[in-house]
Amino acid sequence: MSTLRLGDIAPDFHAETTEGPINFHEWLGDSWGVLFSHPADFTPVCTTELGTVANYVPEFKKRNTKVIALSVDGLESHKLWIKDINETQNTTVNFPIIADEDKTIATLYDMLHPNASEKFTVRSVFVIGPDKKIKLTLTYPASTGRNFEELLRVIDSLQLTANYSVATPANWKDGEDVVIIPAVLDSDIPAKFPKGHTPIKPYLRMTPQPNK
Repeated sequence: MSTLRLGDIAPDFHAETTEGPINFHEWLGDSWGVLFSHPADFTPVCTTELGTVANYVPEFKKRNTKVIALSVDGLESHKLWIKDINETQNTTVNFPIIADEDKTIATLYDMLHPNASEKFTVRSVFVIGPDKKIKLTLTYPASTGRNFEELLRVIDSLQLTANYSVATPANWKDGEDVVIIPAVLDSDIPAKFPKGHTPIKPYLRMTPQPNK
């Protein structure tokens, strides 16, 4: 399987999950989606990650985004592990976890990196748009837990820039000024950006976030 790239259609699949069987594209519907893998059940970093995601589900819902996790452990293992996550992270896991014991989906999404581990998936993240295209990929080693605040920030940026002719600068957060993309002519700026803009260089023009 070749590496999936930005703009590719996210491969569809059927899977058994802790919330029942799904067909991935059908499950996504018209939502955005986050598919993220974790190396194994009953491991410390993964336990904190899934607990964190459970606490952030309301934030993902505000962004019309569904989250779904994956590991190569089985369904019964997942269900037992969820009890530990709920207990230790003071939460309730409220999103599906895929059981991928035969590694079909992990292989489809290139989540197995043999030079890192022949058995376990790396910490892959795929953000998928309503058009089922891959908008973002991230890969973390097993030893490093993911920053889900950053993932929410990126989703804010992706959703904003999908609807307006802007890009988001370094360290941008929702509500801050954004960059007008170079394709927008100076003469078109007043109509497109009635809040005004600040020209810094001909190619660097800032404007207040248009949907705030």
